[in-house]
Amino acid sequence: MPFTDKIPSGIAFAILCAVSIIAGCNKSLDEIPLSNLSNVTVLKDSIGFESYITALVQGARDEFTNSDGINHNFNMQMGTDVATTGSPTIAPFRNYETYLTPNQVVVNFYWNWAYSTMLLRANTIIAYASAPEAASYWKTEASRNAVIAEARFFRGYTFNVLANLYGGVPIVDTIYSAPKTDFVRSTRRQVYEQAAKDLEFAAQWLPVTVPKTKEGRIVKAAADHLLSEVYISLGDYDKSIQAAGKVINSGGLYTLMTARFGTDRNKPGDVYSDLFKFGNQNRSSGNLESIYVLQIEDQTPGGQGGTLGNNNLRGWSPFYSGGAIRAPDGKVGFLLADSIGRGVGWIRPNSYFFYDIWRNNESNDMRNSPYNIRRTFVYNNPATSFFGQVVEPRTAFDDTMFYLYPVIRKVEGPTPKSGDLTTGRTFNDMIVYRLAETYLLRAEAYLRKGDADKAKDDINAVRARANAKLITAADVTLDFILDERARELIVEEPRRRTLCRMGNLVERVKKYNLRLDTRSSIQEKHLFFPIPQSAIDANFSAKLEQNNGY
Repeated sequence: MPFTDKIPSGIAFAILCAVSIIAGCNKSLDEIPLSNLSNVTVLKDSIGFESYITALVQGARDEFTNSDGINHNFNMQMGTDVATTGSPTIAPFRNYETYLTPNQVVVNFYWNWAYSTMLLRANTIIAYASAPEAASYWKTEASRNAVIAEARFFRGYTFNVLANLYGGVPIVDTIYSAPKTDFVRSTRRQVYEQAAKDLEFAAQWLPVTVPKTKEGRIVKAAADHLLSEVYISLGDYDKSIQAAGKVINSGGLYTLMTARFGTDRNKPGDVYSDLFKFGNQNRSSGNLESIYVLQIEDQTPGGQGGTLGNNNLRGWSPFYSGGAIRAPDGKVGFLLADSIGRGVGWIRPNSYFFYDIWRNNESNDMRNSPYNIRRTFVYNNPATSFFGQVVEPRTAFDDTMFYLYPVIRKVEGPTPKSGDLTTGRTFNDMIVYRLAETYLLRAEAYLRKGDADKAKDDINAVRARANAKLITAADVTLDFILDERARELIVEEPRRRTLCRMGNLVERVKKYNLRLDTRSSIQEKHLFFPIPQSAIDANFSAKLEQNNGY
């Protein structure tokens, strides 16, 4: 990382004195560095490239886990059609006009994550691995292409994120040896086309599977899955169907889980809840539905301990600790507990998600079962006379919007190995892609192509596993697919990016978001993020166009 902070005056004075002493010496001083970790010295064998790939995988994880609070992944949920803020003190996307500005933290986060981390690291790997002199670093051309393929997957992934959120952006597909201040924006379609090229190469050269020691690394199916989405954005529905079909028709390598499995298979639950139990996310657990999983285990190789980790439980759960909820006798109702964590109420799924999308089938669909949505709470403080009793219905605004609301249980998990319940975090691995979404992507491609009957079959494959009522071709619309994505993929799916990709963010927010200030403030321009003002200012040799309306 470059040093950008000013040197404190005391240190500066010491440096000045040292320089004066050295300048007064007649004897020259030759500095011999003990190490030199430059690109040239590291990227000269397969071990060096493996280190860079590790850094790239870590950067990809940063999209979801790099900081606490509300400045990254949770912004892909708040202010959408399925979720709002769960706390009156939280501002993101409550008012689009005042929040979504070119200087907003979230606007800068995704841009900087893309250009300063993901594209820089991916392009470095691709450039050095593609150099003629690099041919001797690997035993075969295929092994070299596999390294390039993993980097190109992440580059394609990143361009897809940029196109979804910002529209057209500069296509940076190389590394620079000098500052560049004249970037221009490509069209949104051109960015998707670049993503498709990268993913096509990745799908050709990535491994079909990886050993347990490399769980979390990218495989061919991840590239095909994402290609299915990108092809939809390009309007090439046949290619989207083919890409998804390669994963769905994998000969049993990937399959929707229909029987109980994993760590809690002998405890009360269902197969859908099994998908998200601690230790069940990866294929080594028997989960043949997972395609791409972020590794976040606490204090394990490749994991992520400390203050980071998986903060979904912290963000998606209501704020009921610290005396926030009182029993009818006035005593504290809840103590911190391993089973419910320490939520802070950053995100509250809205009534549309909790109630409307389950109508006519709410008692049968296992995704709405008590094993998957916690709708009933029990006082757990022994000091209250109401200990062990069900929390009564509450109508006050703070109680229903801030302190207590149903919990999507796929975010739950055990206490970290540190035993510190106050962090509010788990160290569950996080599923990025799984087969159920592949089916829903292919259903979307079929529908857009005009084949509602085949779209119905793919949707019903997902619904049948959930014991949900099967649908007919007449039921299939883009809105129904979005509802099905919410039922199946809530928390997992970056909902904002889906709505931006499909072009109906504004329409759906106005219709389903329960906050009046959110519904009334969102405008057509908010389909896209603004280009960060910092990027525009730094690009002083050419005009980096701002998105319309900002």
